[in-house]
Amino acid sequence: MSGFILQLPVLSVMGCFLGAFLIEIFGSKNKVVRGIIAMLFTCFAFVSVAILFKPVMVDGEVVAYWLGNWEPVSGYAIGIGYEIDQMNYFFSMLVVFTMLMSLIYSFRYMEKDSHLGHYYTLFLMLSGSVLGMVFTGDIFNMFVMIEIMTFAAVALTAFRNGKGISLEAAFKYLVIGSMGSSFTLLGIALLYRQCHTLNMAQLSSILGGEGGSTPVTVLAFALMFIGMGVKSYIVPFHTPAADAYTAAPTSISMAFSSMVNKAGVYGMIRLMYIIFRSMDSSAMQILMVVFGTVTMFVGVTMALAQHDFKRLLAFHSISQIGYVIMAAGLGTAMGLNGALFHAMNHTLFKGLLFLCAGAVLTAAGTTNLDKLGGLSKKMPKTAICFLVGAFSISGLPPFNGFLSKWQIYQAAYTKGVETGNFLYVVVTVVAVVVSVMTLASFIKVTQAVFFGQVPESCKDVKEVPLSMRIPMWIMAVLCIATGIGANFMNRVIFTPASTAAFSVSKYIDTAMGAGYASAAGVTDIQTSAAVYDLWNPIMWLVLFGVILVAVFIVALTGTGRAPVTFDTEVADGKGATYFGGERYSHSHVGGSDLFWGFRKNWTGYFRFMDKQHSGVVNDYALWVVVTAALVVIFMFIFRLLV
Repeated sequence: MSGFILQLPVLSVMGCFLGAFLIEIFGSKNKVVRGIIAMLFTCFAFVSVAILFKPVMVDGEVVAYWLGNWEPVSGYAIGIGYEIDQMNYFFSMLVVFTMLMSLIYSFRYMEKDSHLGHYYTLFLMLSGSVLGMVFTGDIFNMFVMIEIMTFAAVALTAFRNGKGISLEAAFKYLVIGSMGSSFTLLGIALLYRQCHTLNMAQLSSILGGEGGSTPVTVLAFALMFIGMGVKSYIVPFHTPAADAYTAAPTSISMAFSSMVNKAGVYGMIRLMYIIFRSMDSSAMQILMVVFGTVTMFVGVTMALAQHDFKRLLAFHSISQIGYVIMAAGLGTAMGLNGALFHAMNHTLFKGLLFLCAGAVLTAAGTTNLDKLGGLSKKMPKTAICFLVGAFSISGLPPFNGFLSKWQIYQAAYTKGVETGNFLYVVVTVVAVVVSVMTLASFIKVTQAVFFGQVPESCKDVKEVPLSMRIPMWIMAVLCIATGIGANFMNRVIFTPASTAAFSVSKYIDTAMGAGYASAAGVTDIQTSAAVYDLWNPIMWLVLFGVILVAVFIVALTGTGRAPVTFDTEVADGKGATYFGGERYSHSHVGGSDLFWGFRKNWTGYFRFMDKQHSGVVNDYALWVVVTAALVVIFMFIFRLLV
């Protein structure tokens, strides 16, 4: 492998930071200059990652580059290494794709804002830090990148600081994000005290030997799990994300959803499959499965209660990340494969949906669902793109969300059959129910925004410019293409990436030297290509039965005992919105029984959740501390009992 290729990962990261620096010097006042600089370095990162596709994904090589040429000495890594295998290369593809789509969209979307030099500087800093976190093989350098990512995200959340909501959301993000970073740093410090190294490959070797599971390493994992959980926006660390997604410019909301939270997911996967791969794997799996399941359920139910288009999408983004965390936590090849598939799909369909919301905001001036309607007549191209995204996130065939969700259902149910643990069957049913609730939510959003009557305030709405539609069309086409070509994607991308997580010897040997893994007693877990097949007739038949159970549950809880009518004198604006703007009391919209059944029959639950989401940052900080304590207690109790 040539020296140039070895340097591409670090050059792509440094290029983003250099571009941010140059924009502040030369592009703060000049629109053309800052646009050229931002596009130049974004394209450089994109092309750099694309060049690495063949050597890494096709040939299976591991790229290792040591900054300053500080290679391991006497079996210890003392320098910062960038180590790229098929796993983190997969996440780097998501990052650079999101960077490019968000930047193209930003040029017209942000043109009326002031201080755009600062915007593009922060955009490149955010992008470079996420890319650096994914590429680095050093956990302290990962922490540094997390810090840069956090502060860039905070500043971008507050970018439109003329609105109080932006400053409030940024403050919440700063407080909770800093707590997550602090837990991560404490975990890193404990690992360094125990192992005297910060390199992931060497940590995996040391912790994989005798005595790798000690009270110190158990505590370190618990703390780092919480830290990465905050960056993934899993429940109960999700509240700052919902506010930030809503308050930030939509091009940044898309980046948060498609790229920033993937950094946290990647961190969790590295913790479980690389660093702590031999330490109490059952405990780690239970944590990730439980947190993932709770996240996808709470996220979708909170989405049902929203009036704001972007805030609703924010909670759906949280819910979909729950699928990824749960599937990765299964600890099986099929589960991790499904997690990676859904992570990519989430980047596509959720990014697309946020861009559609931004188009609506640009054209109509609001994302309040009570004030929108009938926009398919005014914005037909945006409406088509939105429908593709809505079908994808709802898991309808042949769109990509259907295939990845089905693979996750199959992986969870198979895990339950293999282990005899009924928990995984319950998880499968919950996952299906959440998908049905997602569909119910998007039926209502589609009706509220794009169909029904056109309100007076939207009479003059026009389609957004072409440069804003191009990223939307690209992502819409990919939502369909990756669904139709799912088996091809499995063979070329997801299978190599997930296999790399189970076969770490090559990753370790490339970083530390040939034979290091075997000398440390590291053994790879062999996986069969058959576990990645999407078509398994017997399993599909069994899962169909599970889905029938899930549908039965939805039928019991998701429909009222009597028809729901709305008196126009007492009905709230939400009722009118979700009935397409129609004002007479017996109006009916297809799918409304399902939606209003959930809303009416779960009134107590929604009141409870509304009370918990108080908006007070002290409460959210307390959630982080209490959850951290519970995770630590669980890990130690599990270690004592098993």
